Amino acid sequence: MADPVADPAADPNDAPPGRRVRNKRLALAVALPIAVAVGWMGYRAMTRNRTAAPLPAALPGGRLETDGVAGRLSCYATIPAPDDRDHDPRPLLLLHSINAAGSAYEMRPLYEYYRKYRPVYAPDLPGFGMSERSDRRYGPRLMTDAVHAVVEQIQARHGAAPIDAIALSLSCEFLARAAVETPGSFRVLGLISPTGFDQRTPEGGPPGGTRGRPLLYQTLTVPPWRHGLFELLSSRASIRYFLEKTWGSKNIDEGLLEYDYLTTHQPGASFAPYRFVSGFLFSTDILNLYRRLAMPVWMVHGDRGDFVDYQKKTEIADRPNWHIEELPTGALPHFEIPARVIASYDAFSRAAVTAD
Repeated sequence: MADPVADPAADPNDAPPGRRVRNKRLALAVALPIAVAVGWMGYRAMTRNRTAAPLPAALPGGRLETDGVAGRLSCYATIPAPDDRDHDPRPLLLLHSINAAGSAYEMRPLYEYYRKYRPVYAPDLPGFGMSERSDRRYGPRLMTDAVHAVVEQIQARHGAAPIDAIALSLSCEFLARAAVETPGSFRVLGLISPTGFDQRTPEGGPPGGTRGRPLLYQTLTVPPWRHGLFELLSSRASIRYFLEKTWGSKNIDEGLLEYDYLTTHQPGASFAPYRFVSGFLFSTDILNLYRRLAMPVWMVHGDRGDFVDYQKKTEIADRPNWHIEELPTGALPHFEIPARVIASYDAFSRAAVTAD
C-alpha cells in the first residue's frame, strides 16, 4: 500500500490514527516557520520605505529615452569624436541580463572600453534601471520589442547598416529572437553566458512559448508577502550571496553589488523580477532560434559557479558561423578578465568581417 505521506494522491484521513497525528505535527512544523517568516516580511513591508535613494546613472555618457510598444526605454549612449584615428563608426549594442537586480551596469567593463573607440549603446531593459517599471506582462515578446526599438533608434542616428551586439545571460535569447526576426539589422552577435543550453531546455518547444509557471507567480505575488519577500531577496546579504554564486567566488565586483542594491529599492522594482523567477522570460523555442542564426556568432561562458550547464551547446557547436569558448571564470567573465574577453571578441569580429 502506498504511504500517504509519500503519495500526494492519497487521502490522509485513510491513514492510521498515529500516522494522522504525525502528519499534523509535520504540517504544523512546516507551516509555523513559514507563517512566522511571512508575518515578519509583511511587517517589514508595511514599516519600511522601499526607496533607498535616487538611482544614479549606471554608466557614463549621455542617456536617450524613447517611448513606444515596449514602453518608456532609457538607453546610455557614448559616441567618440569622429576625428579619432581609432574610431570605428559601426555602433555596438550591449544588453544586460535579466535577474532580480538587472541593469546596464552589468555591461560596464565593455561599455567603458568600447566607448573610447566606437558608438556604444546600453539600454536598461523594460522593468529595470531607468526604464519603465510598470506592472505588466514581462516576457520574451516585450523584451525583444525593446531590442528592436533600441536598434531602430541607433539606426536612425547612424544609418541603416547592420550593427554589432553583445548580450549577457537571458538577454541572449532576446537578441537571438530579434536577429532571427530582422537579420539585416545585425552584423556580428556576441553571447556571454547565454541561457538556453542547459539540460532543462526543451528540444522543440512551441514558437513564442515560455517556461512560465502561473501558480508559482500567483503564490509569490500574493499580499502581504510579495513586498516582504522581495525585500529579503534584495537585501545586501542576499545580493552578495547570489553574486558569489554567479562568480563562483567571493571576489565579486563591489560596485555592482552596490548598484544592484540601489536599483532593487526603486518603485516598481519587483514587477519584472517576479515574472523572471516564475519562468515567464525563458523561451521554449530558444534552441530553434539559435539554430536559425545565420550571421557570425561569438559565444563565451565560464566553468565556475552555479551557471555552467551548457550540455546542449553541442546542438550548434559544429556550425561554421559559431565560435564557442570556455573561460576559467564565473558567469561574468567580462568583469573578471575583461582584456581576454575583449581580445577574443575583437579577433572573432575582425575574422568574420574579413571572411564576409
